[in-house]
Amino acid sequence: MDIDQVRTFLAVAAHGSFQEAANRVHVTQSTVSARIQGLETYLNARLFVRNRSGATLTPAGRRFLRHAKTLVLTLEQARHDVGLPSRFRASITVGARIALWDGFLPLWAGRMRELAPDVSLSSEIGFEDDLMRRIVEGTLDLALMYTPQHSAGLQVEHLFDETLVLVTSDPKRTELDDGYVYVSWGPTFYAQHSKVYPDLERPAQMANIGWLGLQLILANGGTCFVPERVAAPYVRAGCLHVAPDSPRFLLPAYVVYPLESESPVLETALSTLRAVIAERSPADGGTSTECTPEPIAGSEHPPERPHAPGPAPEMKQS
Repeated sequence: MDIDQVRTFLAVAAHGSFQEAANRVHVTQSTVSARIQGLETYLNARLFVRNRSGATLTPAGRRFLRHAKTLVLTLEQARHDVGLPSRFRASITVGARIALWDGFLPLWAGRMRELAPDVSLSSEIGFEDDLMRRIVEGTLDLALMYTPQHSAGLQVEHLFDETLVLVTSDPKRTELDDGYVYVSWGPTFYAQHSKVYPDLERPAQMANIGWLGLQLILANGGTCFVPERVAAPYVRAGCLHVAPDSPRFLLPAYVVYPLESESPVLETALSTLRAVIAERSPADGGTSTECTPEPIAGSEHPPERPHAPGPAPEMKQS
């Protein structure tokens, strides 16, 4: 038995599909089948029942599920602890959408360093698919996102609601013309957006993260929907403007974490996160005041793996 077999087992258990598990762990479906078969041979037990609707855990598979999570968590914790300097008593790894790192999560990270200076903190960026996969695998302790998936053994906790506002480079430019950049904020936003703009043709420009939408309109002019707190510093600096009388959309933000975690600092991290939200309105923006696009140097903004939270608006037939 090797750890890749266990990670693959967890992926199939979480998504109920060998094909979906293959997509999540970035291997072929035949590789997934081979790994599960090898694991079943090692355990001398059948772990899944496969049918047209997918794959479901057998009683033996359900019993192994808890042990599989423990195996991955133990290995990951060992990897962290072995390389951890003696001045740190523990480590914690946090992943989140880039918009949640903009202005909000750095405050939490700073507070954590004050409250627990003997804890090593690893901060990462990702999309929902990868964040959920890594939480299931045990390679993340906390994951913050907008569209979480509910899975056995995980707690999904609502943190706050973002308010998506239409920002524009020109206060007189408030229509969704060719300068509009459609940002994929997930299926709920897509549904609300389509309801408010039922006749909108497919936009000339689309982006899969809000940061990219902002860079496009800062460089070229135009409009896009972004969280109000992310837009706030640009609005204060006069770089951008909130389009008057434009619709606003709510976008809930969540934190996902294991119900049974071996991390000695998880509760400290969660309580600190809640305290930062209670003390500082999520609508408060960051500190950036640059009115020009941010340069990409090295890994300053590493590319995120695209996801498909919802289809882009379709072109209307004339």
